[in-house]
Amino acid sequence: MNFRRTRAMFRKEVLHILRDPRSLIAALAQPLLMLILFGYALSLDVDRIPTVIYDLDRTSVSEGLIKDFRGSRYFDIVAEVHGYRPIEQDVDKSNALLGVVIPENYSRDLALGKTAPVQFLLDGSDSNTASIAMGYAEGMLQGYAQRRRQDAEMSRTGSVMQPPIDARIRVWYNTDLVSRNFIVPGLIAVILMIIAAMLTSLTVAREWENGTMEQLLSTPVRPVEMALGKLSAYFVLGIVDMLMSLFVGMVVFKVPMKGNPVLLLVSSAIFLFGALAWGILISAMNRNQLSAYQLCTLTSFLPAFLLSGFIYSLQNMPVVIQFLALFVPARYFIEIVKGIFLKGIGLELLWFNLLLLVVYGAAMFYLATKKLRQKVA
Repeated sequence: MNFRRTRAMFRKEVLHILRDPRSLIAALAQPLLMLILFGYALSLDVDRIPTVIYDLDRTSVSEGLIKDFRGSRYFDIVAEVHGYRPIEQDVDKSNALLGVVIPENYSRDLALGKTAPVQFLLDGSDSNTASIAMGYAEGMLQGYAQRRRQDAEMSRTGSVMQPPIDARIRVWYNTDLVSRNFIVPGLIAVILMIIAAMLTSLTVAREWENGTMEQLLSTPVRPVEMALGKLSAYFVLGIVDMLMSLFVGMVVFKVPMKGNPVLLLVSSAIFLFGALAWGILISAMNRNQLSAYQLCTLTSFLPAFLLSGFIYSLQNMPVVIQFLALFVPARYFIEIVKGIFLKGIGLELLWFNLLLLVVYGAAMFYLATKKLRQKVA
């Protein structure tokens, strides 16, 4: 391999990028736009649940329960009604997700130590949100009932029997349980995969469409030099995109980085190289930019978004889908990024994922050069 010819290909590709300002602006603006839109719009937090209250007891005890619902950040009391029909109407109109019905004699049963049921009516259209909302409501109800019974026991006996188990929950890593801290690092990995593959998926196909590939074939440049030169130009652009994404994630969204930033940059560069090589391979397989773009979208965006663990848990997927996810490189990079950002773990735990990315990058570059050699022949 001649590095002079590789440098010439790198310079040619850089000039082509600079002479196409619309593509350059799109390559730089698209990651920021995706990060900001997804970062603000995509949230897994379930709070401010629209709630309707139907109080049949109408005592100070039931008012205290309603006050707890009002004071919680997980619930938003939109109305207090006087029948089941208004609850049904609000749920049908999507004005409310949860209906709380406090029955008659609720305070009396609670004071006597009897079972004091409270009815929850939930909109199960979104089963996941409904399950989380039900868990929040049950936890609040049990906590309130326990406090009221302790107060009643204190007034009768002058002492309170302590529960045999004192459970204390400690949340590691994402201590505030903010979904943005989970989404943004994974989103950076998805953006890198999409942008990198799309940047290079058109480069060789564009040469064929513009008729400049024949001129390249008449030069002494070899396939490996052509691939490395083109890849290097877009690698610089991809590094800029990555640094911009990291800046937005840490400064705008205030996602803390607990791990080693050098390890993050090295692993990002390795993953970026593999994604760019995959784009070169796709471009070498197609002489039409439209087909190359469509194939790139199918093989980079969808797997990176759906089969990488970015949002959806892989453990809950069918076994066949879990097997397919083993071949999605974004999965391993997302584990590295989240491990560095949220957990602060280092190479001693991430070395296997990093090794897989190295193998992936080397394999994609080899296949890309081999395909280019076939095209040249």
